[in-house]
Amino acid sequence: MTQYADLVITEAPVFTADAARSWTDAVAVRGDRIVALGAANVKELIGPRTLVIQARGGMVLPGFQDSHIHAPFAGRNRLHVDLSGLAGKQAYLDHIARYAAANPGKRWIIGGGWAMEYFPGGTPRKEDLDAIVPDRPVFLFNRDVHGAWVNSAALEIGGITKDTPDPVDGRIERDPQTGEPTGTLHEGAAYTFFERFVPPLSREQWEAAILNAQEHLHSLGITGWQDAWVTPETLAAYRSLDSSGRLTARVVGALWWDRHRGLEQITGFLDQREQGTARFRPTTVKIMTDGVLENHTGALLEPYCDGCGGHTDNRGLFYVDPEVLNAAVTELDRLGFQVHMHAIGDRAVRNALNAVQAAREANGGSDNRHHIAHIQLIQPEDIPRFRELGVIANCQAYWAQMEPQMEELTIPFLGRDRADLQYAFGDLLRSGATLAMGSDWPVTTANPLEEIEVAVTRIDPENRDNAPFLPEQALPLPVALTAFTAGSAYLNHDDDAGVIAIGKRADLVVLDRNLFDPAAGPIGDARVVCTIASGSVVYERP
Repeated sequence: MTQYADLVITEAPVFTADAARSWTDAVAVRGDRIVALGAANVKELIGPRTLVIQARGGMVLPGFQDSHIHAPFAGRNRLHVDLSGLAGKQAYLDHIARYAAANPGKRWIIGGGWAMEYFPGGTPRKEDLDAIVPDRPVFLFNRDVHGAWVNSAALEIGGITKDTPDPVDGRIERDPQTGEPTGTLHEGAAYTFFERFVPPLSREQWEAAILNAQEHLHSLGITGWQDAWVTPETLAAYRSLDSSGRLTARVVGALWWDRHRGLEQITGFLDQREQGTARFRPTTVKIMTDGVLENHTGALLEPYCDGCGGHTDNRGLFYVDPEVLNAAVTELDRLGFQVHMHAIGDRAVRNALNAVQAAREANGGSDNRHHIAHIQLIQPEDIPRFRELGVIANCQAYWAQMEPQMEELTIPFLGRDRADLQYAFGDLLRSGATLAMGSDWPVTTANPLEEIEVAVTRIDPENRDNAPFLPEQALPLPVALTAFTAGSAYLNHDDDAGVIAIGKRADLVVLDRNLFDPAAGPIGDARVVCTIASGSVVYERP
């Protein structure tokens, strides 16, 4: 007696993302598994109750996996003040004013998503917020979550005045004439303020934020991700969602390394790792090693330029002493943790690679699949070390384009020679490094198709007439697609997914066009028709 399939997808090319980058033309699913490939084989499994998805004119891919994302925080913004889809100071202020007026009972106005490019020097001022919300504190993380915009009421609550010293891991932006804080907090100044003064969300509120994010991510074809900033609060929310059957994605949790503490915190990570569930595995530790280049906190080997052709004595901030980082990565590696390191500047990337090398020398080889995210600036001699050390290059490709923040806040302060080394994905590929891809949402769009377009073209999808940014570093389309599917699944230790093959978990996405068809239009304009996670349809385009 034939065991019919529960679901089949037919009449569309299927990109399997396997090692050979092979294709087929139909997929059959039973339960949560792929059970047949190819039209002839699939046809035999169609029964009276089989759901048949005819994807004529479209394309089938493995479900996307995002290797670096902040889903709870993105969801929180979407439920509060979300500025990420807006452009310009006035648009921000109008949105904030509307939200404040519609929520008079909110004791704090919180959210984020503003872009530095819309403010002189990348730093907004408190007076603009004071004019629309004078009576309540406002705290808004910027788009890259490395700074915050606050009003006078918030500064007063935090006790921040012209006499308040900068923290060692951050900076309070000040008026050059008066010394008064202007309303922008950088790095540790923002994080410490947020942790100390902004009221925490309840578990139920975090659950709502994650569910909101999950719904959005499923609509973009994403079936799994690595959460790059898991706190005890978001860990509890993920656990609750999975236990109640509401978590439909597969999530790896990267536990947050407190840079103000040392190796003693690892004991807590061991306890947290034991709290994993079927769909949520807190098996990774995230270490922030530096800041970002736009505010001159990314760690550089040589000092920043002054933007006018001269040099400074500022090499940025390295948040974890290299000896401590070596010891931490070595111990985490010994205990079987994966380490996820944020590294933007070339000094940060080198120190992160050195830390993995120290772990390899102490512990021998492992399958922990350590990775370095962002990797904006890498010195050429460090490129081959990714392959040599087995370090996965965790790429956020959407940034690899010429846009105002790059043009005005980055290149002038790097200088031309260093600017030409940015986002060297092509060099990493040619060196044999394993590539994975993620969005860093809400820092950029969560849409994998827009991110893949930038990886392939090195051009802003919103300004396609622009010249490509360092086009020699572009990736071929099959490579970019594989990085966002099989590559990220490999990074996540999700060996059951990432490719379309018999026996693999049925995480699939159906697009409205074939991305390889020259007549199909830009990659980022493609839309998801259907998303399937573990054999169940979790999104259908209305």
